[in-house]
Amino acid sequence: MAVKEFPAGTHLIQSEQNLTALHVIAKGSVCASYPGGTFYLKKGDVIGVCEIFFGSHFITYETEEPTGIASYPCTALQLSTLMQKSVDLANMIVASLFRQFREIYDQYELMRFDCENIYHFLMNHYEEYKSFCVKHGIAPRALPDMDDLSPLILEEDMESWIDGYYEQLTAMVTEKSSKFHSTDFLAGVVLKADQDIHRIISICRVFYDYKAEIAHLLMNENHLDLFDLYAGLLYKIGANDKDSTTLIATISTMMIQLEDLPSIDREMYQQRAAEYRAKLENLGDGTEETAAAADEVADVENSMNTILTYAEVSTETAVSFREAVNKFANMTDKNASDDAARKLRMSITKLFYQIYEKAFVKSMKDPSSVPKVVKMFFNFGYVDENLAGLENAAYLYKMVDKIPSDPKRKVYTAYEWFTAIYKGQKEPSRNEFDSDFPTFLREQKMSGNITAADEARMQNDPLEKVLFEIRNMFPTVNKITFGRVLSFCPTFSDHNVLKDLDGTLVSADKVAEAFQQIRAIDFSAYYRDVIYTNPDIGIGKETVSVEVLPDIILMPNVGTRGIAWQEIEGRKRTTPARMMVSIFQMEDLTNILVRLTGDFRWEMCKRIQGARWNDISEASLTSEYFDYIQFYRKNRELSADAKDKIKLSMQKAKNSYKEMFIRDYEAWVLYEGVGSPRLNKVSRNIIFTYCPFSKEIRTKLMANPLYKETMTRYDIKLAQKIHHYDNVFQKLKNTGTPIPTELQKQREYLCM
Repeated sequence: MAVKEFPAGTHLIQSEQNLTALHVIAKGSVCASYPGGTFYLKKGDVIGVCEIFFGSHFITYETEEPTGIASYPCTALQLSTLMQKSVDLANMIVASLFRQFREIYDQYELMRFDCENIYHFLMNHYEEYKSFCVKHGIAPRALPDMDDLSPLILEEDMESWIDGYYEQLTAMVTEKSSKFHSTDFLAGVVLKADQDIHRIISICRVFYDYKAEIAHLLMNENHLDLFDLYAGLLYKIGANDKDSTTLIATISTMMIQLEDLPSIDREMYQQRAAEYRAKLENLGDGTEETAAAADEVADVENSMNTILTYAEVSTETAVSFREAVNKFANMTDKNASDDAARKLRMSITKLFYQIYEKAFVKSMKDPSSVPKVVKMFFNFGYVDENLAGLENAAYLYKMVDKIPSDPKRKVYTAYEWFTAIYKGQKEPSRNEFDSDFPTFLREQKMSGNITAADEARMQNDPLEKVLFEIRNMFPTVNKITFGRVLSFCPTFSDHNVLKDLDGTLVSADKVAEAFQQIRAIDFSAYYRDVIYTNPDIGIGKETVSVEVLPDIILMPNVGTRGIAWQEIEGRKRTTPARMMVSIFQMEDLTNILVRLTGDFRWEMCKRIQGARWNDISEASLTSEYFDYIQFYRKNRELSADAKDKIKLSMQKAKNSYKEMFIRDYEAWVLYEGVGSPRLNKVSRNIIFTYCPFSKEIRTKLMANPLYKETMTRYDIKLAQKIHHYDNVFQKLKNTGTPIPTELQKQREYLCM
């Protein structure tokens, strides 16, 4: 067999590529990699021997140095025949199989140890951080997603006897005097071992994802991580404190851990490390310059009294709220999960919304006389200068009259949103049971809570509408957008401020920029189909698309999440969706809006399809995606590796088809849209069909074989639609009839 030469750095085989041959390394070396693992093949090793059973690769191969490869066309069914032709080749295949098995199994055991080690490292140092905070009288800050983290538990694992079994099998088969040299037997050994190797690598992928999850908590691009907690604490206590040495040592250990994690973005790590070293060199004695802040917030002294007095709540409510907030402010660990802390947060939450409601109703009587501190309460959840911290209180006081929202551009603060409902400019949102205001009143009448006369009166009562919004949507969404449901408290508190407030304040400009980035990739995301008719000029029925961007409502909290609350208002499909995010968004706003756009696409499709949303006989985004996930195990277009990834993704998505789609949609916009493939063939084709890239991106990706077939089909259908409109336009021109603006815009839309 002829030997083909490859220079160093050549990508020989990519994961998920079809396997049609075995490749023997005649000289040189090859790097074999899979999620979480890497090993090296040398002269005499066989590429593909671990995967031939499946007919596709789940390992990626790249030359390390100039390498010679001899290829032997072969499939699983042809393996025994190939071995019969050459005893030396058969022995080489089997020997290489056992060497590769040992490499992969050793990495499997090492990764298991690493997962346990890094989990305990994170948990122990997180608790140590909180202990240091308590010691120094500083409120510890909570890491998002820590509540969801648990020790690694495998649903399936390798049997304990596998290691000893293959060790003995290797000795039996590779011994020169062995009687086990039948080619059928050897082929069987290879094909059976392939299944075990695939199981091991599948578990290694679980290990890799678990380590990546913990790595994200140790360090990430949003600075919401343990590294930032320790660095921030060090900056606060200063270099001269006796605990600073311990903190610096822990940070150094953390950096060593991070350097060894393959999932960490190297560029991001280097930047964060450089920032830390620069600050460490200039670290002072920890004295905080709060005097200036104290001068600036002279007007917010006794903020709670101002708010309670303005709201005109009962004495009992005022006393209870004041006592609860003061107790909460004095807690060292405000995120504590014990029963007493949980009840205290629940008590504050209940009283907070009662006070908010009364204060808002009063503000509608004379909006021009609302004190700035009360505006801070409405827009930020601010109640107390000590709880918020002097510097934060100063910032909020300075910003409250110039919050960069803009209702004209569909970006509202919570107070602006409630005001719009009160003035009749917006209708109330559906409640958590998906009932709109009229439906809610009807249900109340049917249950005997109100009379028919009450229902008729309340239908158009602006006060009843806004109270419905404040009592139903507001508490639920405020908690969800905060992000940490178990430790939620609606009051603005310094311990939740993990990043600079000015940099995290959501503005209408930031929202517009994020949506522009999304629509530059998924241009049709917010377009809806409507029917256009104009019998007077011979237009019977044409489908045209109109873009309706969502309303964005900024919840008064410092949070990490967003939620797509409803896809339309009432029953009219050309009304805007409603999406909520925190007014101070700790996570990346664009990433959050990408996720909400995926959520919107799924829910809007369900709304249009109705009861047949998952009926594959009626093609739609939801029906095709539902069918793909439901029957992925039987799908011949998916490789074994792709099926394995789907299984793991479904576990992470808690078997939610919608969550699976949203995750794929995020990959579609954030990665595939910039030319970095992340999806499998089937998922990519479905999403491209219903969420096509803009023309500019399609042109760039046309040369990529991963997209070419799907894009060609899309272009054919698109050309047919454009041709139809060209014919319609020509007929109108022939009769001297002006072309309707709606049809002109539709043709422009088709060319996007």
